[in-house]
Parts: sequence; C-alpha cells; structure tokens
Amino acid sequence: MVKTFLLGFIKIHILHHAAKGPIYGLWLMEELHRHGYTMSPGTLYPILHSLEKEGLLKSRARLVDGKIRRNYVATPLGRRALKSVKEKIGELVQEVME
Repeated sequence: MVKTFLLGFIKIHILHHAAKGPIYGLWLMEELHRHGYTMSPGTLYPILHSLEKEGLLKSRARLVDGKIRRNYVATPLGRRALKSVKEKIGELVQEVME
C-alpha cells in the first residue's frame, strides 16, 4: 500500500525536474535515491514511458559518449499538471502536518 503513495510522489518528482530541463534515466535514479527512493531501471523506465504516453513528458534520443541517451522534458500539459499538483500538495501538507 505504501508503494502506491510513493509512486505518486515519484511521478511528481519526475515532472518537477523535467519541467526545469531535460532529464535522463540514470540521473533520475541517482536523484531519487538521494531522496530515499531506490529504483531499478525496470521500475523507473515504465513510469517514464507511462508519463510520456499520458502526454506529460516527451522524449528525444541523443548520442552521448557513443551511447544513446533518451532525454525527457515536461510538455505544456505536464507543466500545467505539475502546477495544479503543487497547489494541492501545499494545502495537503499544511493540513496533514497540523
């Protein structure tokens, strides 16, 4: 059950960084780990793909050091969703932490 809640936090975290600029899987795994989330590529990449399928992220493949790296950025829809979620998070945190 806790995983269900954490998945929402992870998606928000992904959108937050993707709205700031391009992100890629390995960097994102390290960033999430820094915040206490341990994720394998087999968990993270399906999340990225689902966010892309929902139209919240878009990706582009680039060649970096001889390897293909897929960079993800937030779409306009993703940015609007993030803005809406941020407002709701603020209200929720204030209420829950009272």
